[in-house]
Amino acid sequence: MVAATESPRDLMTARFATVTQAMSPRATRSGTGRLASVRQRYASTLSSVRGSETAKASWLAIAMMANNVIALGSTVVFARLISDYGSLAALVSYFLILAVAGYAMQVATAREGVLGHLGVGAGLAATVRSWTRSILVFTAVMSVVSVLLRQPIADAVGVRHDAWAAALGIPAGCLYLLLTILRGVLQGAGDYRTVGISLIGEQTVRLIIGAALALAGLGVTGAYLGTPLSFVAMSLYCLVVIRKQVGLPVPGQGPALSLWLHVKRAWAPIAALAVIAVLQNIDIIVAKHRFSTALASSYGATAVAAKVVIWVAMGAGFYLVPEVRRRADGEDTRPVLARALIIIAVVAVPCLLIFAVAPHLLLKLAFGRKRLGAYNSLFLLGLAFTMLAATYLAIQYMLALKRFWFLIVLAAVAVGEPVLLLHASQKPAGFAAVVLAVQAVGALLAFAIALRPGHTPPDRSDQSPDPAAATGTPEAAMSPELV
Repeated sequence: MVAATESPRDLMTARFATVTQAMSPRATRSGTGRLASVRQRYASTLSSVRGSETAKASWLAIAMMANNVIALGSTVVFARLISDYGSLAALVSYFLILAVAGYAMQVATAREGVLGHLGVGAGLAATVRSWTRSILVFTAVMSVVSVLLRQPIADAVGVRHDAWAAALGIPAGCLYLLLTILRGVLQGAGDYRTVGISLIGEQTVRLIIGAALALAGLGVTGAYLGTPLSFVAMSLYCLVVIRKQVGLPVPGQGPALSLWLHVKRAWAPIAALAVIAVLQNIDIIVAKHRFSTALASSYGATAVAAKVVIWVAMGAGFYLVPEVRRRADGEDTRPVLARALIIIAVVAVPCLLIFAVAPHLLLKLAFGRKRLGAYNSLFLLGLAFTMLAATYLAIQYMLALKRFWFLIVLAAVAVGEPVLLLHASQKPAGFAAVVLAVQAVGALLAFAIALRPGHTPPDRSDQSPDPAAATGTPEAAMSPELV
């Protein structure tokens, strides 16, 4: 330390000497040593972060975003490749309604895996083997039923000239159930990398196979066939990874948990997601009955563009559910719902502005000149699906609080929508206005129930931890399929 009585000149001399010393080879070696020490310390920290649950969850989130980007690319490709894109959109909408069981079962399976209820080692292998066999048998039976009923299904979906494509819907739903359960097993075991790869692989295989078969002359059926085939490919991939991790089951060993009991425990989320799926997709199916082929194709493309906010709602749900559950022991949980709604608003406002100002240009750039017939309905549909995104959050909020009776009310809205749409205007804007009115009623009812005062917090003594709370990851890798 330099004494306070030294002159300014002495101080400058001392500082110069210090700098000169720091520039000496010895000091340089010392500085290099300190730099190496800092690098080693940060490398150790970085290695710890890379192996943490947060980093694994981040990988899963990135994979989900990539999944949606590829799905959006598939939508653009198929909209330009398939002349009757409305039929493909209706078929995918039909599949999405059937796929809700898979979404819910992935969450439930991840939860049971975290809690160890699926077994470990050979016990887990036995559970996976038993469940896989049961689902494959169920798929075979339901495939026969779907083939026999292919024409009535095709007529109901609005694709009467693509009956064999309609027959693929139920088998695709069953195969998707198997894939999501396998993803749930891996997610419960903390293997988010494999789950993420399967998400990206699913959309990639769907795009490649669907486009190839469509170009080969199979049209709508070929494009749609890529969906179940992608589930087969990714299920095989997940099964191989699970076998490497847990080995083979012991001969004669049964599952640690009955598949039927497992499904029964997930009835509430399955029912809730079914309501959302109908509200989200039924308009595209009804449009096939109300519009011409060209106009239905344009409406399908427009509806897909309008649903972008729903993807954000699913992401916001990853924050909403665990936060509500953590606060449900006496705190007011409504601010959590309010913050999730702010996330929706931040995305919805600029989207709606674009939909209002430049709908024609947006749809032309995305889907081409042939898909502009319903451009004047884009803003109305954007408002409608923004309200549905809010309804989705309200439903997730009530499920987190173990409230279930709201399902009766919203199920009535979902059942009423196709009835109203079948009598709606045959012009896209008038048709979209009915969609908006239904979604507005659904949102008002959902929030009236969700925000009612004086609710009793649920008893948490028997509440099983959800995978988000147990592992620090999102509850499920739910990826909204694009059409």
